[in-house]
Amino acid sequence: MAGSSPFRMRLVHLDLKGAPPKVSYLSEILPLFRALGANGLLIEYEDMFPYEGALRLLRARHAYSPSEIREILRLATLNELEVIPLVQTFGHMEFVLKHEALAHLREVAPFPNTLNPHEEESLALVGAMIDQVMALHPKARWLHIGCDEVYYLGEGEASRRWLQQEQNTKAKLCLSHVQAVASHVLARHPATTPLLWDDMLRAVPEDQLTASGVPQLAQPVLWDYGADLDVHSKALLMEKYRKCGFSRLWAASAFKGATGASQALTPTEHHLRNHMQWLQVAASGPADALQGIVLTGWQRYDHFSVLCELLPVGIPSLAVCLQSLLHGGFAEDVKARVENFLGISSLDITGVTSAGAGSFPGSDILALVTQVSLHLHSSVDELLQRDRYVTGWFSPYHRRRKLIHPVMIQHIQPQALSLLARWSTLAGELEAAMQRVFYPDAVDEWLEENVRPSLQRLQQLLQDLGEAAGAQSPRAGPGPDPRQEP
Repeated sequence: MAGSSPFRMRLVHLDLKGAPPKVSYLSEILPLFRALGANGLLIEYEDMFPYEGALRLLRARHAYSPSEIREILRLATLNELEVIPLVQTFGHMEFVLKHEALAHLREVAPFPNTLNPHEEESLALVGAMIDQVMALHPKARWLHIGCDEVYYLGEGEASRRWLQQEQNTKAKLCLSHVQAVASHVLARHPATTPLLWDDMLRAVPEDQLTASGVPQLAQPVLWDYGADLDVHSKALLMEKYRKCGFSRLWAASAFKGATGASQALTPTEHHLRNHMQWLQVAASGPADALQGIVLTGWQRYDHFSVLCELLPVGIPSLAVCLQSLLHGGFAEDVKARVENFLGISSLDITGVTSAGAGSFPGSDILALVTQVSLHLHSSVDELLQRDRYVTGWFSPYHRRRKLIHPVMIQHIQPQALSLLARWSTLAGELEAAMQRVFYPDAVDEWLEENVRPSLQRLQQLLQDLGEAAGAQSPRAGPGPDPRQEP
């Protein structure tokens, strides 16, 4: 099925640290992943893994059960998708180090993102996490150990003391921890090869990287999500890694979740350009230089950030990107194939897929999220900030003083009621659609961030109108003099 694709492995990344899908939705969407050209999954469980024993506190409220993990693996096998689990072991450890019982293992005391590499307990902790994940993934040929964005490394007290010793550097500190984690994986799970994100390796001098032993233990995943990715510098970086002794290299692109922490709609054209650049990178080196590519689909920028594009919203972008990798570009025939897979009559990658389009699993969520993102906030703004009756006769000044010309209620109230009814109905449809795919906390979070504030603005306007109307009624007595402070 690979066609002209230079990437033998094409893995879809499931970032479960935000809006993790129910297993029932995965059963619907995995066949589409396979049909589009994926042959693997990189599953970043984070707090959705059913950790046991002393690690049980890491579980999210709706964490998958062991039987659900086995079902996900069964579904993946059924759809010929090889699963690579991802366990963060150095940076992005917020879901672990936020807990008071583990806070003493932070590199810098106030910040929960980076693990202190000097503590023996740190290695024991990530070793236990790895072993529990591998116990449920006994056939995994690869395990991704994370190790990206290890912020504040070297700034902890133990690190400062260590760095004062001659010949000790932050690079050496980083590599020693990676070496220890990778060695643990290979010692306990000899049939499994560790993968790691490459950003902490990029600036490390060749001789240090070679001497660290890491190239003999793990395989780097070169990630770049930019639409203007520098092909030449990536080719040079690949050459550097090969010289250092890495046996295999991987690439990582993005199909969503890489253009803004609060992005709601996926800019497909950006992601297509990113993949076209990666095709150029692959073409610039030896034919087998890259083992595969991970199409990342970030759901949060980190454990504490808001949700970015929901998985169903990113499916058209994923389809465009996978098919482009498979066929070496996005020509008209490839576009027609994507439209057929998604049930979309006319796909516009430069704008937003038309609302209501698509018949793929979750397409109803895409249609409704599109409506909300493009029109909810702006329609409420239109009424509150640009309607001549509201701005002229029911301004914030009037609302605070419960002042209104009674005739203006007839102009404002029907509009506000109509708008609130329309958006409340759509919000109800969206909530129902999301509940079929996501757990209640994710549904609640998305609606609270993106829908409820606008509805509350309309509700408050109507409440203020009612109070002002009451204050102006003849039985209420004379209204306050607007020239006097209340």
